[in-house]
Amino acid sequence: MISELTAMLTDPLMQRALLAAILVGVSAPVVGTYLVQRRLALLGDGIGHVALTGVALGWLVGAAMGLVPADVLAIPGAVVAAVIGAVAIEIVRERGRTSGDLALALLFYGGIAGGVLLIGIAGGSSGSLMQYLFGSISTVTTADLVLTVVLSAVILLVGLGLRAALFSVSQDEEFARASGLPVRALNIAVAVVAALTVTVAMRVVGLLLVSALMIVPVAVAQLLTRSFRRTMLVASVVGVVVCVAGLTITYWYYLSPGAMIVVLALGVYLVISLGRAVVVRRRPHPAHDPHPDIPDDLELDATGRPGKATTTTGPGGDTCNA
Repeated sequence: MISELTAMLTDPLMQRALLAAILVGVSAPVVGTYLVQRRLALLGDGIGHVALTGVALGWLVGAAMGLVPADVLAIPGAVVAAVIGAVAIEIVRERGRTSGDLALALLFYGGIAGGVLLIGIAGGSSGSLMQYLFGSISTVTTADLVLTVVLSAVILLVGLGLRAALFSVSQDEEFARASGLPVRALNIAVAVVAALTVTVAMRVVGLLLVSALMIVPVAVAQLLTRSFRRTMLVASVVGVVVCVAGLTITYWYYLSPGAMIVVLALGVYLVISLGRAVVVRRRPHPAHDPHPDIPDDLELDATGRPGKATTTTGPGGDTCNA
């Protein structure tokens, strides 16, 4: 077992894959915390579909330029398309010309249709998009890893450096605007880092599952913590653990790394949710006093049942037992 683990850690392919998984596991929940706070949990899915069009567009440009391999510009194309799509949906949401869920639906349909159409024009097939839809961490190259490091650094710099301002905007835009914060710029910043997160996680879990890695660790953290800062911290820890564990399992078993990572995250959420429900049910609940300012004439035990009688003094000095 030790020798197999050592072989995995000394494999250059697994070293790149593990580093990419750790970076994605840290950065994705950071952005996901803001999206959950803003009730935009499905924004990652919408951006992922738009990024698919960017992948196909990069493939088309690479094929037209005669580059080898033809998908060498796929990730840069996904970055550009995802950023444009995220900013567009934020502008639409801000101006209120259409509802947020309708705008996300338009991104869903347009992104998938555009990607399949463009990849056909580039001379490929819909099967060429599978590694981007469901992830293919085993194909991570050194250039992909360098781009992942740079984008993750930008995500963490914005997500952590502007945490106070972004939290204020995510919690209450009107209060943030009254406080003098640049609400529009901060909203666009959240949209841009969400787009970058989608493209960073594309190789690890795929465009169709990237939103799960952004949201599920945050849902787990909300079961364990109450503060915004601790939620972000715990979510990042959960993200790293499930990414590394999922990648390690798929090293020995022929399974999809992206799917395994998401299933592990959902499993962690289910276990903690059930455990929390059991603990809360077994915890004794003290009796609630609706009028704490009025002296009681009857004592209640911890279960809310009448306890030992108490003696009270009436207005005329008479005593009575309750």
